[in-house]
Amino acid sequence: GCPRAILLDRHEHPLSNDTPAIAPATGKLGVLLPGMGAVGTTFIAGCLAIRKGLARPIGSLTQMGHIRIGERTEANSPRIADYVPLAGLDDLVFGGWDVFEDDAYVAASRAGVLDKHLLEQLGEELRAIKPMTAVFEQAYVKNLHGDHIKEGTSKWDLAEQLANDINAFSEKHGCDRLVAVWCGSTEVYREPTAVHQTLANFEQGLKDSDPDIAPSQIYAYALLKLGIPVANGAPNLNLDTPALLELAAQNQVPVTGKDFKTGQTLIKTIIAPGLKTRMLGVEGWYSTNILGNRDGEVLDDPESFKAKEVSKLGVLDTIFEPERYPDLYGDIHHVVRINYYPPRGDNKEGWDNIDIFGWLGYKMQIKIDFLCRDSILAAPLVLDLALFLDLAKRSGMHGVQDWLSFYWKSPQPAAAGLYPEHDIFIQLMKLKNTLRQLKGDDPVTHLDEI
Repeated sequence: GCPRAILLDRHEHPLSNDTPAIAPATGKLGVLLPGMGAVGTTFIAGCLAIRKGLARPIGSLTQMGHIRIGERTEANSPRIADYVPLAGLDDLVFGGWDVFEDDAYVAASRAGVLDKHLLEQLGEELRAIKPMTAVFEQAYVKNLHGDHIKEGTSKWDLAEQLANDINAFSEKHGCDRLVAVWCGSTEVYREPTAVHQTLANFEQGLKDSDPDIAPSQIYAYALLKLGIPVANGAPNLNLDTPALLELAAQNQVPVTGKDFKTGQTLIKTIIAPGLKTRMLGVEGWYSTNILGNRDGEVLDDPESFKAKEVSKLGVLDTIFEPERYPDLYGDIHHVVRINYYPPRGDNKEGWDNIDIFGWLGYKMQIKIDFLCRDSILAAPLVLDLALFLDLAKRSGMHGVQDWLSFYWKSPQPAAAGLYPEHDIFIQLMKLKNTLRQLKGDDPVTHLDEI
């Protein structure tokens, strides 16, 4: 039969019983970030601070989380990091690309997320991390103006330049394995076209510099071509195209996306399942955000906002299942707004007004004001995704990693036509059960053991 590791993403077959061999996490793991702005530098500086014992990895499931094994009565709940063979923080090497030439120290200082005292303690290491020149196209991110940009004769040429960058980085730092997490900007909203339908079309499109091929897709192509796992941290059209999925399958690469689940959407996927479990109706959900970092500036462009809006709006539909519960959720007025407000910097504020109704239709309201730090919430997700994608690759898993839905606003389903799972509690159960299966342990179903 098929190896079990591959079947973890296949819904039409039960899993077989043989546990896949997981290659050990020996040597250095290079973590490549297309985009070294607020999120990227908060992640890098955070990992360096944790390595030095200056801070704790709060918010990271791989570093802080435990996993129950066996019956409740056995009281066996090791740390996830002790249970599955993950790369250690000391083995990570950081690199990436950016449209600005600032090294990681300058970029982190400019982003204003982390305090100067912390950054100064990491100064030498951060200054040594300099971004490679980026692939960039103004039409896709209209409000970003950088000059640290690759020139190329075609998009194919740009992809080859990225491949050269990756190989040079790996050689310079002695990396045994590589993984990539997109931490760049939100591109304008685009529907897939003919160029995205097959790998052959896409490769021809690169040679023809097809305008429908976005910069983030060129990165994904270059990375997947070299067999490097990729996570898509933005709502960009990317790993969810048939062409790039074909390449991932051909080279047996695990991929996951899209759009980091932080801030307001994180709160939505915590609150909405709770309302649904109690069969409380929802009449309306109004969400508005203000943020002032580069993300806010980029999203000030209506086309970039459209990509983010589509990502944010999909969440409630799949959690509430209005077609199954028309009396409760059949007529929700769901509104999402994002406003660029420079004084707020990276400290995003998200307001939610939720109009709900209960027994006999009596109305109630919930109001949430989440004063969050966007990059502080995103950074641990970058770490977890890098480590889990590397684990997936070493376990022989490839294609869409449905079990990593936990991290995404718009989780990519494992197969076309399958609806994504947005409920954060189901997502976590799925993630942990996947880890248990990788290790040959029974899934936890929460049925009482008699």
